[in-house]
Amino acid sequence: MATNLSSSRHDSHSTTVQGTSWSTKRIAVTALFCAVAAICTLFLEFPILPGVTFLKYDPSAIIALIAGFAFGPATGAVVSTVSYLPHVATQSGLYGMVMAIIATLSLVLPASLVYKRNTTFKGAVLGMLAGAVVCLACCIAANIVITPIYMGAPAQVVIDMIVPTLLPFNVIKIAINCVVTALVYKPVAKALAN
Repeated sequence: MATNLSSSRHDSHSTTVQGTSWSTKRIAVTALFCAVAAICTLFLEFPILPGVTFLKYDPSAIIALIAGFAFGPATGAVVSTVSYLPHVATQSGLYGMVMAIIATLSLVLPASLVYKRNTTFKGAVLGMLAGAVVCLACCIAANIVITPIYMGAPAQVVIDMIVPTLLPFNVIKIAINCVVTALVYKPVAKALAN
C-alpha cells in the first residue's frame, strides 16, 4: 500500500520527467543541456575572488542541477561530464576538465538522488544541502591530491591555500549554483514537461 501511494505521488508530480527509460525527448533535451552547459564553461568563466584569477566560476553546474532534478541523476551525471570534455582543448586542459567534472558531479549527484526520493521544494533544498557538503569535501580533497601534480609543487602549498582561497571560492561557487537553481528550476521544469 505504501509503495502505491509513493508511486502515485511521484507520478502526479507534473514538473519532473524522471524515469528509467531514455525517450527521444529525454535524449534531445539532455543534448541541449550538455550544449548549454558547455557554452557556459567555455565562454562564461570569470574569477569571483579578488586577486585570485586562476580560480574561475562558470554557471554550468546550474544547468547540470536542473537536468538532474528534471530527468534524474543519470541525466545530471551525463551533463556534468560531457559539458566539460571540451576543456581538454583549452588552457585549463586535462587538469581543469577533471577538477570541473569532480566539482559538478559531487554537487549534482547527491542533490538529484535526494530530490528523486522527495520531489518537493523541500527535497530540492535538502538535496542541494547534501550536494553542497559532498562537493565542498570533494573539491578540497581533489585539490590536495591533483593540484600538486598539475603545479609540480608540494601538497603543503595547496593545503596552505585551503582556508584563504580554496574554501571561500568553493563556498561562493556552490552557494551561487544552489540559489540560482532554487529560483529557476520550477519554471524551467514546467516548460520541459509541456
